[in-house]
Amino acid sequence: MQRFAQKNLTKILFLYFYKILHERYFVDAAATDHSKVIYATNLISPLRMKVLISPKDEFEATEAVNGGADIIDVKNPIEGSLGANFPWVIRQIRSLVPHSIEVSATIGDFPHLPGSASLAALGAAVSGANYVKVGLKGSKTRDDAIFLMQGVTRTVKEYDTQTKVVLAGYADFRRASTLDPFLLPDVARTAGCDVVMVDTFVKDGRGIFDFMDEAACRQFVEEGHTRNLDVALAGSIKLPEIPILKHVGADIVGIRGAACSHGDRLAGTIQAESVRALMAMAKQA
Repeated sequence: MQRFAQKNLTKILFLYFYKILHERYFVDAAATDHSKVIYATNLISPLRMKVLISPKDEFEATEAVNGGADIIDVKNPIEGSLGANFPWVIRQIRSLVPHSIEVSATIGDFPHLPGSASLAALGAAVSGANYVKVGLKGSKTRDDAIFLMQGVTRTVKEYDTQTKVVLAGYADFRRASTLDPFLLPDVARTAGCDVVMVDTFVKDGRGIFDFMDEAACRQFVEEGHTRNLDVALAGSIKLPEIPILKHVGADIVGIRGAACSHGDRLAGTIQAESVRALMAMAKQA
């Protein structure tokens, strides 16, 4: 109920201020730098599903920004599904990304090392991330997961209460030997996280829909929303699947491979034109 009221209030405010903001940013849109138009769009369009694009370096981050991404998610794909990048890469990307666009940073597919996870999360927050994302790889029980995530949340929120903590699990949990993702909304809420996410651990071409059908994705989203969490879905998402993710109610969709040249998350590089196509699909869906 609280989440429903917040979204309706947001909608009312959006409609009320739309005309003023539109005139301010778009009167001379044809003569305005394309990237500035994108930044303004991000400012005045808070109601649609956000598209998170995961670059590994400054070049890719620039391409993602020019393509219109809502969230820039710094990661290192060589180190895994949620591989962590270096602190200076996060800082460099944060410095070039406009403040109207949020920056996320992954800290890895983490083993059950609560102290190490908390310290890594602080490093991401200090480096400028608006979202700190933890891959829950090693915690094998609900209580262990809560303990690890409580440490991360406490650490991040003591540094900056506005920084959001993302608990990420895996749709392919059986082959990854991780917790069932349907346990995670409760873990996230109990630990004080802001976002719960499901991704895939093994990147072998199979995506989220190979492990969770549309009904399961919808149920996961509803479990998160019931607990007043934002919900992110990822896992080798392809362009035609974006309308399904929007239909099930995801707040954020996370993408790398589909934004890269040749659809290759490792050998390819993020291309602005691919990001634009993803953004267009998200807006139309």
